[in-house]
Amino acid sequence: MIRGIRGATTVTENREDEIIEATEILLKEIIEQNKIEANMVASIFISVTEDITAAFPAKAIRLINGWTFVPVMCMREIPVPSGLPKCIRVMLHVNTMVPQEEINHIYLRNAITLRPDLKVENRSL
Repeated sequence: MIRGIRGATTVTENREDEIIEATEILLKEIIEQNKIEANMVASIFISVTEDITAAFPAKAIRLINGWTFVPVMCMREIPVPSGLPKCIRVMLHVNTMVPQEEINHIYLRNAITLRPDLKVENRSL
């Protein structure tokens, strides 16, 4: 069965190094919290708000050992006026038998405001 695993983070500046680093931290946390291996992943969608233009955040997945062949696509979020700025969102499509209620969706930095109901206590990333 394929399950969607969501996550999001934010950056403070539209700089390539910050975008890649924040995305890598987010992806590694999702991978760790959900015990995901690259061969379990069908694809990854990454979206950014329109104020993020300095880099493709998908570049971060290539920094993770063994994830070279996972298909990744970047896209732009709908520019809703009240939306969270400088936000990177990810959706991993993962082959797993883990029940939906046991999936760990990860929201870091200012993105925790998007889904406070999914907040993991004591997360300081």
